[in-house]
Amino acid sequence: MVSNPLDYVEPLGKAGASGFTFHIEASKDNWKELVQLIKSKGMTPGVSLKPGTPIEDLYPLVSFSLFLVGFFSFERTYSISSDFEVCVVLIALIYVHNPFYLTSQNGISKILFCKASHMICFFCALQLEDENPVELVLVMTVEPGFGGQKFMPEMMDKVRTLRKNYPSLDIEVDGGLGPSTIDMAASAGANCIVAGSSVFGASDPAQVISLLRKSVEDSQKNN
Repeated sequence: MVSNPLDYVEPLGKAGASGFTFHIEASKDNWKELVQLIKSKGMTPGVSLKPGTPIEDLYPLVSFSLFLVGFFSFERTYSISSDFEVCVVLIALIYVHNPFYLTSQNGISKILFCKASHMICFFCALQLEDENPVELVLVMTVEPGFGGQKFMPEMMDKVRTLRKNYPSLDIEVDGGLGPSTIDMAASAGANCIVAGSSVFGASDPAQVISLLRKSVEDSQKNN
């Protein structure tokens, strides 16, 4: 983890790096600029979060799919799930209810439809794709700083949430990964594994690597 990732994008790009993962904690105010610079250097952008950082801090950086949470009236509440139904309902509301307003904050747009004569208010919460999303999320399963720390299984809740909401996202885990912990990470939905001590400290590193890879591949087949 570095305090100013912007300083390292160009040197790593020139050195031939294919990806650049930065900590959200160090880039809350300039992550858009950082992602654009990473992509301009031909690298794949990724974002990491420490164990104590809530997963919600990542949402503005991840590509969103369009969906409708629901629309509500004073008389009934409706829930809509499919993208097709969402499109139909939005088109219908746009034609029937005026005026409508669009505001945006932190990458999440809200549309409010009102028709005062019928005293009906419709609220649609939409998640829209950001123009410069990251392509990988790294969930730290130890505190960053030094190797050999114990795996934190409670971090798998973050992995499960990400995998449920973003099925095609690359989800990486780093910290305490080895033969005894890999199945927890793989079954939660992690498909990129960082392992240090468990590999380089093993008598047969190749065997450990094969075991880690097999666990991830088996979990992906089952899911």
